[in-house]
Amino acid sequence: MSIGWVEVNNSLFRKFEFANFVAAFEFMTKVGVIAEAQDHHPDWCNSYNVVKISLSSHDAGHTVTARDHKLASAINDLLSETNS
Repeated sequence: MSIGWVEVNNSLFRKFEFANFVAAFEFMTKVGVIAEAQDHHPDWCNSYNVVKISLSSHDAGHTVTARDHKLASAINDLLSETNS
């Protein structure tokens, strides 16, 4: 399992908190670019500085697959780059 993610209702889930809305929105934009490149798009929501992401493979019957773990790992890598 990718670090920081938990499996909930057949999805990988993680909650992210940022300093403010702009930082949260920048993160979502970067995740969007990664998701588009992988052709695997998250279910997510944003409220001010909080972003919640759920990953599941819709075409596999809304279950967690290797594609979800790959995207979760890429998101973790993005956070590592941001915090470096």
